[in-house]
Amino acid sequence: MLCSSKTLSHSFSPFRFRETFLHLLSLCNSQSLQEGLCVHSPIIKVGLQHDLYLNNNLLSLYAKCFGVPQARHFFDEMPHKDIVSWTTLLSAHTRNNHHLEALQLFDLMLGSGQCPNEFTLSTALRSCSALGEFLSGAQIHASVVKLGLEPNPVLGTTLLDLYTKCDCPVEAHKLLAFVKDGDVVSWTTMISSLVESGKWSEALQLYVEMIEAGVYPNEFTFVKLLGVSSFGFSGMGYGKVLHAQLIRFGVEMNLVLKTAIVDMYAKCRRMEDAIKVSNQTTEYDVCLWTTIISGFVQNLQVREAVNAFLDMELSGILPNNFTYASLLNASTSVLSLELGEQFHSRVIMVGLEDDLYVGNALVDMYMKCSHTTTNGVKVFRGIASPNVISWTSLVAGFVEHGLEEESFQLFAEMQAAGVQPNSFTLSTMLGACSKMKSLTQTMKIHGRIIKTKADIDIAVGNALVDAYAGGGMADEAWSVICMMNHRDLITYTCLAARLNQRGDHEMALKVITHMCSDEIKMDEFSLASFLSAAAGLGFMETGKQLHCYSVKSGFKRCNSVSNSLVHLYSKCGSMHNAFKAFKEINEPDTVSWNGLISGLTSIGRISDALAAFDDMRLSGVKPDSFTFLSLIFACSQGNLLNLGLDYFYSMEKTYDITPKLEHFVCLVDLLGRGSRLEEAMGVIETMPFKPDSVIYKTLLNACNLHGNVPLGEDLARKCLELDPSDPAIYLLLASLYENAGFPDLGDKTRKLIRERGLRRSPRQCWMEVRSKIYLFSAREKIDKDEINEKLEFLISEIKNRGYPYQENEDKLYHSEQLALAFGVLSLPTMAQISINKNSFICTHCHSFITLVTQFVDREIIVRDRKRFHFFKDGQCSCRGGQT
Repeated sequence: MLCSSKTLSHSFSPFRFRETFLHLLSLCNSQSLQEGLCVHSPIIKVGLQHDLYLNNNLLSLYAKCFGVPQARHFFDEMPHKDIVSWTTLLSAHTRNNHHLEALQLFDLMLGSGQCPNEFTLSTALRSCSALGEFLSGAQIHASVVKLGLEPNPVLGTTLLDLYTKCDCPVEAHKLLAFVKDGDVVSWTTMISSLVESGKWSEALQLYVEMIEAGVYPNEFTFVKLLGVSSFGFSGMGYGKVLHAQLIRFGVEMNLVLKTAIVDMYAKCRRMEDAIKVSNQTTEYDVCLWTTIISGFVQNLQVREAVNAFLDMELSGILPNNFTYASLLNASTSVLSLELGEQFHSRVIMVGLEDDLYVGNALVDMYMKCSHTTTNGVKVFRGIASPNVISWTSLVAGFVEHGLEEESFQLFAEMQAAGVQPNSFTLSTMLGACSKMKSLTQTMKIHGRIIKTKADIDIAVGNALVDAYAGGGMADEAWSVICMMNHRDLITYTCLAARLNQRGDHEMALKVITHMCSDEIKMDEFSLASFLSAAAGLGFMETGKQLHCYSVKSGFKRCNSVSNSLVHLYSKCGSMHNAFKAFKEINEPDTVSWNGLISGLTSIGRISDALAAFDDMRLSGVKPDSFTFLSLIFACSQGNLLNLGLDYFYSMEKTYDITPKLEHFVCLVDLLGRGSRLEEAMGVIETMPFKPDSVIYKTLLNACNLHGNVPLGEDLARKCLELDPSDPAIYLLLASLYENAGFPDLGDKTRKLIRERGLRRSPRQCWMEVRSKIYLFSAREKIDKDEINEKLEFLISEIKNRGYPYQENEDKLYHSEQLALAFGVLSLPTMAQISINKNSFICTHCHSFITLVTQFVDREIIVRDRKRFHFFKDGQCSCRGGQT
C-alpha cells in the first residue's frame, strides 16, 4: 500500500511542478523579474520542456528581461509554437523598435500557416505605423476585414493610428465612423497620431469634430491636445480654451493632466499661470517639478529654476536625471560655467554621472560655457554608449570653438562607431563647411544627405543652402531650394545674407520674388538683408519701397531694420533721409552710428563725420573696428594726417581694438596722401600682416599723386610678384610715368597689358529708373541711337560754349557718359540723376560731367567704388580729388 502511494505521488509530481512553475513565471512576468528564468533549468529536468504554455511564459520573460536576441534564440529552439508564441515575439520586436524585423517575422508566421488574431495584427500594424509602411498596413487591414475583426476596438484604433500617420485622412475618418461609432478612445487615438505627426491644426480640428459628434473628451484627450498648444506663444489662445473646457467638462485634475497644463503655460511664457495651476492640488511628483524647472529654464529665469529645485528637495522629492539635465541646460543658457560645475558635482554625489541624458547635458554645457574643449571631451569619453545627441553636442562644440578640421575627424569617428547622424548633426557639419568655405566637404555631406534621404528635413536643406551660398556656389544653392519640399523664412534669409556677403546684391533682391511665390512674408531679419542689398546697389526706389513695407509691417522699430535704413540712405547719398532714419532709433547702437559716420564720410562731409563720432562717444556707445576704419578714411579724404594717426594709435591703446589689415591699408593711404611715402613704406614692412597687392597698390597710387617714380617702380614690382595678372598695376604704373613726364615709358607699360592679354573687369555703370535697372558699358561711337545722339549734342554744346574738352583717347563713350545721357533723356526735367559705378570715376568723365552741369540744371550724383561725387553748377563735392 505504501509502495502504491509513493508511485501515485511520483506520478503527480510533474503536474504539481508545472503549477508551481506557472505561478512563479506569472509573478515574474508581471514585474519583469529576471530571477524567474531560474526555473528554466528545473522545467527541463522534470521533463516539461515540451509544455507549450510554460514555454510561452518563458518566452515572454526572456523578451522582457533580456531583449529580442535572447527571446528569438529561445523561440527558435521551442519544439512547438502557437499564435501566442508568434505574437509574444512579434510584440517584443515592436516594443524594442525593431519594426522592420517585426514585419519580416509576421511574414514568416503567415508562411508557417498560423492564423493571426487581433493582438498579432494590432502589433504588426503598430510597426507599419512606425515605419510609415502604408502598403503593408493596407494588406494587414485586408486580413482584418477577411477575418471579420474590423469592429474590434483594439484593431480599429491601431488602424486609425496607421492611416493618420500615413497622411490618409479620408480612410481614418471612415474608420472612425465604423469603430464603435467613434468612442472616446478612438477619437483620442486619432488626435494623438496627428499630434505625433506634427499636424497641430488637424488635431485641434478633429477635437472640434469630436465635441460636435457628442463624444466627450477624457483626461488623456486633453493631455494630448495640450501638447498641441504648447509649441510656442502662438498656442496660448488654444491652450487657455482647452484649460477652460476641461474645467467645464468636469475632468478630474490628476497629476498627469496637471503636469500637461503646467507644461503648456510654461512653453507659452506664462510661468505665473503655470505655478498657479501647480498649486491647485497638493499632489507633486518628480515629473511635475521637473516640468516647472524646465519651464523656468525655457523662459531664461535661471534663478527661479534653481529656487524651484531647492523647493523640490525640501518637499522630500528626489530629482531624477531629467531634472539635472534641465538644470545643466539652465547653466548653459546663461553661459555660467561655475553654476554648471556646481550641478556637475551634485550629479556625481547622487550617482548619475553615467546617465546618458545627464552626460549629454554636461557635454553641451562644457562645450558652450568653457573656453576650451577639454572638459567636454572628458565627459563625453566617460559616457558608456554615446548616442547621436552626445556626438552632435561634441561636434557642435568643436565647430563653435573654431576647430572645424577636428570636428570632421569626430564626425568620421562617430560614423565608425555605428552612430548615424541626424538632421542636427548634418546641419552642424554643414555649418562647419560654411565656416571653412570647403565646397568639397559640402558636396560630400550633400551626397550622404541624398543617400539617406535626410534632405526632406527643412533644417538640413537650409544648412545646405547656406553652405553652398556661403561658398560662392549660388546656382547649387538655388538647385537645393528648388528640390526642397518646403521652404521657410530661414531658407531665403540665409540665401539673401550670403549673396550680400559676396557682393551679389542684385541676385539677393531677386530672392524677394521667390519668397512671394511661396507666400512667405518678410521678417525684420530678411528685410534688413534686402535693404542691405538695395544699399549695395544704390537702388533708392527699391529701398524706399522696402522702407514703406517696414513701416506697414511694424518692423521700423527693430534696430536691425532701422540700421539698414541708415545704411541704405547713406549709400544712396541721401543724408537727409539717413539722418531722419537715425533720429527715429530709440537707442542707437554701434552699427547705427557706424552707418551715419561712414555715410557722412562717403559724401565728403568730413567734419560732420568726426562730430558724429564725438556724439557717439558722449552717448556711451563703444566704437568698433569698423568705426575706426571710417574715421581713418575720413581723415585721409580730408587731409587730416595728424588726427588720422591719433585715431589709428588710439584703437589699441584706448579701446583695446586690434587693427586689422584693412586699417593698415587706410593708414598707408593717409600717410601717402600726406607725402610721407617712406613712412608709409615703413608701416608696410613692420605691420603684423603679410602685405597683399591692395596695400602696395594703395601706396603706388600715392606715388602717382606725388610723382615718386623710384618708389613707385619698386612697389609695382612687389605687386606683380603677388598678382602678375592684375592690369590695374600696369595702369597705375603707366599713369605714374605719364604724370612724371615719361610718356614713352607709359606707352610701353600700356603695351605690355595688350601683349600679355590682360583684361580689366569691364567698367560698368547702372541706374535705377522707375524701379527698373539699366546697365551701361563702354561701347564704340559708331552705334547711332538716342543715347549717342544726346551725347553728341552735349559734347557739341560744351565745345560751342568754349569749354575745354578733349575726345576720349580710346574713341569709346565711357559708361558714365552713356548713363548720364540716358538719365537726361529718361528722367523728368530738373530731376536728380544718380549713377552707380563699379570702379573709380576716370579723370575724363569727371571733367565731362563737371562741364555738363554748367549748362544742364541738374544735380548729378556718381557713386564710385570709394565715394560719392555730387556735381552741381560746374563743381564737384570732391573738389578735384577724385582718386
